[in-house]
Amino acid sequence: MTELLRRGLAELGLDPDRAEALARFAALVLKKNEVMNLTAITAPDEFARLHLLDSAALLRFADLSGRRVVDVGTGAGFPGVPLRLLCEGLDLTLLDSLGKRVDFLRESCAALGLADVACVHARAEDFAASQREGFDVAVSRAVAALPVLCELCLPLVRVGGLFLAMKSVGSDEELAGAAHAIRALGGRLAAVEDYTIPTCAVPRRLIVIEKAAPTPPAYPRPFAKIKKSPL
Repeated sequence: MTELLRRGLAELGLDPDRAEALARFAALVLKKNEVMNLTAITAPDEFARLHLLDSAALLRFADLSGRRVVDVGTGAGFPGVPLRLLCEGLDLTLLDSLGKRVDFLRESCAALGLADVACVHARAEDFAASQREGFDVAVSRAVAALPVLCELCLPLVRVGGLFLAMKSVGSDEELAGAAHAIRALGGRLAAVEDYTIPTCAVPRRLIVIEKAAPTPPAYPRPFAKIKKSPL
């Protein structure tokens, strides 16, 4: 896995010497996955490509050095932990609603020497009450539809900041359906970047939404309302 990661990082113009740190994180996830459902992808090379290098590819499109970043619905730590391992100056918060996952992330960050990463057990809509517009960038690989993700993520982003949504290339209809939500929450579609994951031909998409205006105080709504009636 480490050699594959080195090649992938080199393709991205990133430091290939960071491959060992990424491989250590992979080992932590896969070991914990034996007793806890963190990922369905367990073959080492597939894990390296579809989780680690896909996360790293985000750095093609956004300079996160010195930025305050929140990874919403981080799950097993993607893309947040790989981004932090590759970007020393990144001020990272990992946010997830499942306590056991957050406990794992705290243990993993400690093992990786990432003492400055905040691992928070909370729902995004509740977290926004104390951290509203407190981040430069929100990122998410969560599987929720884009209108839902926008309501969970954009309230956390300061005006002038970015929401980076990692999606499949087949998300045209989803993106069109999110146009109203993006506008209503103070966002503006800045770019749609299609790419292939390094070392393989798997296509992916990054949707870049700029925070153009403050999110109205009515948002985010309770999650039951967000899910029942997406914007």
